[in-house]
Amino acid sequence: MQIIAITFLGVFVAVLSAYWVFVVIPERRGQSVLKRRLRWEAPVHAGLDLLKKPQVLSSIATLNVALTKLDGVSEPLKELVDQSGLGLTVGSFLLLTSACFLPGLVGVLWYTAIGWLGAIAGGILGLAPYVALRQVHAQRIRKFEEQFPEAIQLIARAMRAGHAFTTGLKMTADELPAPCGLEFKVLYEQQNYGAPLPDALRSFAARVPSLDARFFVTAVLTQREAGGNLAEVLDRLSGVMRERFRIKREVRVKSAHGRITACVLAGMPPVLAIFLLTEKPEAVKLLINDPLGIRMLLAVAVLQIVGTLIVRKLADIQY
Repeated sequence: MQIIAITFLGVFVAVLSAYWVFVVIPERRGQSVLKRRLRWEAPVHAGLDLLKKPQVLSSIATLNVALTKLDGVSEPLKELVDQSGLGLTVGSFLLLTSACFLPGLVGVLWYTAIGWLGAIAGGILGLAPYVALRQVHAQRIRKFEEQFPEAIQLIARAMRAGHAFTTGLKMTADELPAPCGLEFKVLYEQQNYGAPLPDALRSFAARVPSLDARFFVTAVLTQREAGGNLAEVLDRLSGVMRERFRIKREVRVKSAHGRITACVLAGMPPVLAIFLLTEKPEAVKLLINDPLGIRMLLAVAVLQIVGTLIVRKLADIQY
């Protein structure tokens, strides 16, 4: 009798617990979310700041003022930093460049006590953040171009299903990952907050330095002026972009050997110079201290730069 009562009590508790976990708790959670949405809360601040705050180029006030005055230098750099998607400020990037410049300068001065050679070494190391930033920027644009045909096709499917073009933009922003989804989110929010759609599209083309983005903007603006089936136009444009991206990858694969050879040829003289400076410093110092050796080094530097540019031009196939 006790075993039957214990079994009944255990089954009753298990059923009641399951009902509580899978029915009561989800219902209460949904009701709380609904009540929270329906509840009106008074604003904390009496006034609203509707003015767009100026963009800060640096968290350091003095550096921010200086960069604001030097807009001819800071604006292109800011555009490059924004398009890379790293979330840095121009001031942070310049401080990182200085942090790379100083070790090269101090290290060469401590090793050779030659000022101009230290300045050259520091300048080379100082260019490392800029080169890395350009690489990140290029990778982000390549990833955007890879996702872009799918985004256009998604907009075309949404329009064939009866949605508006702006709804297709929102669906693309919600469905696709960054960077393509993020750029379409900015595009949708700009026109949603009152900007004319042509202006928002032109801003999108200026913000994304890609030929495919300009094709998309041109196709949409032309259709808005001349009329036609935009979904069909976007489908064809998506097919052209996919084929163009396939050709890009095919060209990169076939030119990989030439690009690697160019990198090896361009990097061999600097690596050899660093090796000699480490293993045979007396030979390098003799070359530096002699006036003829200095002229030879300058000629070698000019030839190295010219040769690197020529090899890069040969290995960089335009498509």
